[in-house]
Order: sequence, then structure tokens, then C-alpha cells
Amino acid sequence: MSFVLPPLRHPRRTIGDRTFDFSRRVAVMAIVNRTPDSFYDSGANFALEDAVAAALRAVEHGADWVDIGGVPFAPGDAVSVEQEAARVVPAVQTLREKSDVVISVDTFHAEVARRGIEAGANVINDTTGLSDPDLAAVVSESEASLVLVHSRASPRTQFARPQYDDVAAEVRDFLAARVEMARAAGVPEERLFVDPGHDLNKNTLHSLELTRRLDVITALGLPTLVALSNKDFIGEVLDKPKSQRLEGSLAAAVASVLNGARVVRVHEVSESVAAVRMAEAILGLREPALLKHNMSDANER
Repeated sequence: MSFVLPPLRHPRRTIGDRTFDFSRRVAVMAIVNRTPDSFYDSGANFALEDAVAAALRAVEHGADWVDIGGVPFAPGDAVSVEQEAARVVPAVQTLREKSDVVISVDTFHAEVARRGIEAGANVINDTTGLSDPDLAAVVSESEASLVLVHSRASPRTQFARPQYDDVAAEVRDFLAARVEMARAAGVPEERLFVDPGHDLNKNTLHSLELTRRLDVITALGLPTLVALSNKDFIGEVLDKPKSQRLEGSLAAAVASVLNGARVVRVHEVSESVAAVRMAEAILGLREPALLKHNMSDANER
């Protein structure tokens, strides 16, 4: 078996001050949530100084990209635009003053997207697939990129027992339609990413199938982002709590990269960077940092 990577229509992307050739490189996106009830850290980075420090640590550990969110995806009470903006905008602004890292804002509100871009964000990461019809237009009026994520529920609402006849094909069709919506709103295709939305209105079997059949999504020809880190499908496979899902997260990330993912969204940055760089080398996209073993007249120990 050989790994065949999908062709990308616009592989070379300049995002802010950084340039990526996604035909040769996988970007690692670090997660920093300024929420008191975040999925993974339960509010450890809610304070502004903690959020910025976490982002800078991620950059130091090799993150190419930092994703800053102010509202969890999970069902819960609505968070107003003003509350959300008060959480994400100062973090974006402070991080931008300290680093040229790619910054995305995880939001489904057009107004939060607008303020985030004004503060220095390079990307809007919309986990609701354009539930706010004005969001794409806001992105189109800037130089920012847009991540289109598959989910089915209205923001912060329950969606019990999701059913799919063919989850990979249905997610692909949803994303293809959202790509056309974004383009119609004026966002150039070369500024779009797609994300199948593992666990978002999907059960564990759905998320496993999306990982296994990620080529159905990458066939869209746009860089595919996967957000797998410590998710419940990993916990259910391994019967592990969130604090013990690192190995499963790394395995899922590598499988996705070998199947064409080009951005990996993660909590544990240094471990994920090492796993992704190894996967790049296996794919022939990266040269080894060293080449000594059995390369001389004497065996290296």
C-alpha cells in the first residue's frame, strides 16, 4: 500500500506573515480557549494572561497556528456577542503584538469575526458551517481565511442521536455547499479550508468512519483541517478520560495526515508536532533532521 495524497487546487497559502505549501507541509494548530467551561481544560486559560501565556508556549513548542475561542461548541447557555468578543479580542490583540504566528478566532458570529480580524486574526474558524449568513461576507471584506466546519445543530443546542446514511458523503456534500456559499459571498477559494467536524453532531462510529474515509473529504481539493484532539470518540474507543487520550489523539492525527489532512488542531503541541513531522517524513514530504545511521564505514550505535 502506498499513500496517495489528494491534489490541492491552491496548495500555497500566505496567511498573515507566514507562507505554507500544503502540498509539502502540515500545519499544527494549537487550541487556546478563553472559556470558563472549555471542553478540555475546564477554564485553565480563561484569564487573559493565562491564555496569552498558553499561546506563546504553543508557539515555542512548534505550533504554526493558534486558535482562540470564547464559546464552547457543546450545548449550553447562549453567550452574547459582547461577552464573546471581550474574551477573544484582547487575546488576539495581545498575541499579535508578541508573535507572527497564524491566529484564528473560533466563532460563529459575524460581529465577533469582524472584531477578531480587526485585532489581528488571520483566520475565522466557524464550527457551525455559516450558521450566521453574514459571516462569510465579513471574511470576504478582509484578507482573512475561513475554515468551514461540518455540524448540523443550531449553535449551542442539543442534537440527539444523529443519523447518517453515508456520513463521509453527506459531510462532503455539506462542505461543498458551504464552499459555494462562501465563494458567492466573495471569499476566494484560495482562502478556504474545510473540516469534517469530528464528534460535532456525530457519534463515535461516525467519527471513526470519517477518519478512515477522510479521502472523501480531501477530494474536495481544499486543505482539510481535522480537530481530533482528546475528543470523545477517542475516549470511547480506549475507555479513557480526557486527561488520558494523548496516545489515541496522536494515532488519529497521524492516520488523518497519511490520509490527506493538512492542518491538525491539537491541545498537546510538542507531542503533536513530533508526530506530524514524522508522518510528513513517512510521506516523503520532509527530510530527516539527521542522516547518520548506517551512513558510514562503521555502524553507529
